[in-house]
Amino acid sequence: MPSLRHQALARVIPVLRGTGEVQGADEVARLRADVLARQERADPSPPRRIAARYDVRRSEVDGMPYYELAARPGRTERTVLYVHGGGFVSTLDRFHWRYAARLASRLGVRVLLPAYPLTPRHTWRDALPPLVRLFTEAAVDSSRGVVLMGDSAGGGLATLLAQHVARGSGPQPTHLVAIAPWLDLSGRTPGTEDAARDDPWLSLTKLRLYGAWWGNADPPEPEASPLSGDLDGLPPTLVFCGTHDLLVPQARLLASRAADAGLDLTYVERPGLIHVYPLLPVPEADEAFATVAAFLS
Repeated sequence: MPSLRHQALARVIPVLRGTGEVQGADEVARLRADVLARQERADPSPPRRIAARYDVRRSEVDGMPYYELAARPGRTERTVLYVHGGGFVSTLDRFHWRYAARLASRLGVRVLLPAYPLTPRHTWRDALPPLVRLFTEAAVDSSRGVVLMGDSAGGGLATLLAQHVARGSGPQPTHLVAIAPWLDLSGRTPGTEDAARDDPWLSLTKLRLYGAWWGNADPPEPEASPLSGDLDGLPPTLVFCGTHDLLVPQARLLASRAADAGLDLTYVERPGLIHVYPLLPVPEADEAFATVAAFLS
């Protein structure tokens, strides 16, 4: 049963975030304008408290900004490339920074946080090349390799990145951790509409709209969705999802396909928990972090 804090958060989130459906061309146009306006105001830089307590540096690769975060002091030998969520329409926020800081301080890793280009101005085709280059450069520079990690949209993009580099002859990630990953941009994996009824946070119509924007077409280009691609070559993988998350059918399908293919994938599903619960201020997040730490040890 979800903790009392989780239950309270699940009741508050719809009020704070809004889950209204979008219908008709006028509403789509208003949503697009609102998304673009929010992107203009958004600041991906770290909160002041994290900037004061950690070593944070900003760099660019192929025009894409990214941040490097490490605990003070000391040099790290292992890197986590963390791809943030946000529906491909929102940049890094305080939850991503707090989670990255926890990774750095508890696991002693260097965390790279790319501020990749967002939709509707950009598509997956704009984001993947600089992410590939950032991963490749980090892998060369890290004596113990690079872990790919991400949540929601970022969990799907991290999986897509792993699939892409698996087809090449360059460095490979040591592990992949996907938190409530968005793996089918169309949002039409069987069972999704039923799952959406239990989700207090995500809007299925917005998800499908953002997926079409990011996927460069409606329906999205198949190459943009990890579930449309080959899973062979994925590194050892850990996936989290709660059952009150409309993305849970996608996570289950990934786990099923991986099991059929004999891949090393661990799937953690928690009854009654909501989207990206491992990033939220709830007791269940502590359990999930302990699982991540053990997986990467």
